[in-house]
Amino acid sequence: MSDVSRDAAYDPAGAAAVRARLAAERADTAAQIAALGRDFDVIVEANALVAVDDEHDPEGSSTAFERAHVAALLAQAHDHLAALDRAEERLARGVYGRCEACGDPIPAERLEVRPAASTCVRCAATRPR
Repeated sequence: MSDVSRDAAYDPAGAAAVRARLAAERADTAAQIAALGRDFDVIVEANALVAVDDEHDPEGSSTAFERAHVAALLAQAHDHLAALDRAEERLARGVYGRCEACGDPIPAERLEVRPAASTCVRCAATRPR
């Protein structure tokens, strides 16, 4: 692949394809949120049925870890869903594919891998995590 095609920015003519890709990823993420929500509810319900002292029960720490792990995955999925919503808003405003930090085009390859990306690689690398 040549440098020109690798660094090519998003083409606004492909808005319908981007919209479909965002919708598909949104549906996948919503399904993931639903599944994680069910997992979390099962963990909480199982803990409620047993008088468990997380601090002193040998299984308590793993149960607490599992609950925290699923909660973190759920929060991450909600964040991704919000990022997809913001990407759809940028697409509707005609600014999808432009870095929100520097205004430069975001390479099409980055948008293929991360369709909700709002910054170019350079700006993403300098942003605190």
